[in-house]
Amino acid sequence: MEHQPKVTVITVCRNNKDALQETMRNVLAQQYAPMEYIVVDGGSTDGTSQLLEACQEERMKWVSEADGGIYDAMNKGTRMASGDWVIFMNAGDTFADNQVLSRVFGSPHDGADVIYGDVIKGDSVKVAEAPHNAHRMYFCHQSALVRRPLLLQHPFDTKHRMSADFKLMKILYLKGCRFVQLPFPIARFDTSGISNTSRSKGLWDNITVVCEVDSLADKIRLLPKLWFVYIMCRLRGK
Repeated sequence: MEHQPKVTVITVCRNNKDALQETMRNVLAQQYAPMEYIVVDGGSTDGTSQLLEACQEERMKWVSEADGGIYDAMNKGTRMASGDWVIFMNAGDTFADNQVLSRVFGSPHDGADVIYGDVIKGDSVKVAEAPHNAHRMYFCHQSALVRRPLLLQHPFDTKHRMSADFKLMKILYLKGCRFVQLPFPIARFDTSGISNTSRSKGLWDNITVVCEVDSLADKIRLLPKLWFVYIMCRLRGK
């Protein structure tokens, strides 16, 4: 039988027990054998640790302690991981169905560094775009698998509270990593997260990332789009 790579699914959470329980149930239902599941809880006080203690699942490990925020927790999960590939599924997010990982690795991806697909938001599928250097994320990190050595080499920049994933994907693309797009949904995205409720803050963080990472030519190309959307969001109070 052809070797199937090991996948680590990481969920970071804090005081979101019900959403975590939904995500745990979904992840552990994946019909893909070489998988481990890691939950990084930021020291919740809502019974999350009791939920995790009660889960007798040999594929799962977890930690519950204070951390420096979402991206610090994601970095911690990466250091705990042993998979060839890592995918981050936040509390409330779920895989599109229980065959997703089997479909992703139904064919080899030997030359790939990042594998990503579409995402389901509400009742519709948001189709990912072809790989390119953009002013925003053109796929959700919940729908992307990244080789673990790359995440260890390029940890999330925790000074970015909302766009460290955007910065990481830019860095990987600009350094020549190979992005492979798949034509089906990977995840179902929880739209109640902070990136959807504080849009202007996320856009400002994107502006900062472009200023830090992109060349002068790309800054000239990308920043006007971001500034326009950012100003409109501020005017609308979003």
